[in-house]
Amino acid sequence: MGEQPAKRIDAHFIAAGKYHDIDYPRLEVLKLLAEHPHIRTTVACDYSGLERLDQCRFLVTYTCDLMPTEEQAKQLRSWLEAGGKWLALHGTNSILVFTEDGLVDAPENRPDVFDMLGTQFKAHPPIGPFEVEVVNKDHELTRGIDNFEVVDELYLSKTTAEIDTLMQTTFEGEATGFVDGQWDKTAVPILYTRDIGAGRIVYNTLGHCRGHYDLPGMQDFYPHKEMCAWNYDVYYDLLRRSIGWAMRED
Repeated sequence: MGEQPAKRIDAHFIAAGKYHDIDYPRLEVLKLLAEHPHIRTTVACDYSGLERLDQCRFLVTYTCDLMPTEEQAKQLRSWLEAGGKWLALHGTNSILVFTEDGLVDAPENRPDVFDMLGTQFKAHPPIGPFEVEVVNKDHELTRGIDNFEVVDELYLSKTTAEIDTLMQTTFEGEATGFVDGQWDKTAVPILYTRDIGAGRIVYNTLGHCRGHYDLPGMQDFYPHKEMCAWNYDVYYDLLRRSIGWAMRED
């Protein structure tokens, strides 16, 4: 046997929310964490029990339309300011409300959360291919990765605080079905970091995932599974690099 790491690292993973196959990314992220035998992970389905973070080096979230309470957001911010690391994936920055005419709105009623995350989801066009540009080629999360094309749900977000964009794309056109449906040509962050006190957030908007049974009350059987970035080696590379970053003590 090879030499074992000397010290355990604790992590917390919140995997929950609507309109997505949460089970798949929950399993995949846990398998990536399990590549490091000294990481011990607790898994939650909401933001309760954040006292657990006091023992954790990092937090991972894969959610959609799931917000912490105001008190939980204060706990998160205090933990970050003290040096916590948060790997936020895909829909972590989303609040979704259906209007009377069937459009999806993204209300801006949680500035405490969106100032912390640095972005808020506003809309997405239909799933399709887009080019991801590596704008910072000398960062540990991107070094050696070339621009690539991916088929995914392109998250069009409002920037709500200062972020450091590592990867981006550009979009111009229509996000069908959303209140914020028309978009002039704009740069869209795909992977970015945000510093909060002594802590840091790494946000990766890729990774949409929907199975056959993930729209209860809307569609009993969704005919075409959507795996998006989970089909691509580069996405797993980015996740592994992000976990490596989160594990370090600095």
